[in-house]
Amino acid sequence: MKKPVPTNLLGATVRDYFTDHLPRLRGSSPHTILSYRDSIVLLLRFIAEQRKKSVADLDLADLHPPSILAFLSHLEDHRNNGVATRNVRLAAIHAFFRFVAFRNPEQLDLAQRVIAVPFKRAPNRAIDYLEYEEVDSILKAIDRTTPQGVRDYALMATMFNTGGRVQEIVDLRVRDLQLIKPFQVRLFGKGKKERYCPSGRRLRRCCDRSAGSGRSNSRRKPISLSTIGANR
Repeated sequence: MKKPVPTNLLGATVRDYFTDHLPRLRGSSPHTILSYRDSIVLLLRFIAEQRKKSVADLDLADLHPPSILAFLSHLEDHRNNGVATRNVRLAAIHAFFRFVAFRNPEQLDLAQRVIAVPFKRAPNRAIDYLEYEEVDSILKAIDRTTPQGVRDYALMATMFNTGGRVQEIVDLRVRDLQLIKPFQVRLFGKGKKERYCPSGRRLRRCCDRSAGSGRSNSRRKPISLSTIGANR
């Protein structure tokens, strides 16, 4: 009598996690999903190399705490990743194993031991900043006699005024600008968190009138930085 072939849980679990759990049940952003995916890919490749297997032959049992700790050391020692990056990778692994515990309760012991792997404490660094005069000097150095200069000025002024991240500024749409008093910009940050930030008069002076006119056929379109100041 043939012995039953043990079921490999890893492939189906990874598939369900990235194709259903994160996008549908958790509503995670594409950026979060890509970040988690990259972390799991790096982990699987590392463990496959350590165990002299192909990634396709790995199972959940191969992802035990000693392998996770070896992977984290590899990130710092061989990939020259900092503590912050190490902790980001570990957070993705923790999130995946919380799903493992939910989907496959028979793997609860393994999941609990992996989730117990602690984050590494990172040294707190002082946050650098620019004085008002320094910001003003940067903006004055931009040549606003050209459309490209107007565009660059609008971009830099918006970032300085709102404190927005680069991706938040790139994702701005026409409907996110309020170019009448009170001047403000609506930003969508990590985790789809929405916030309003004052923008000041500088953005209002730089933006093309057609971009801020609120026409229904353009309000949902991303703002093309190449068009700001194009009619100047």
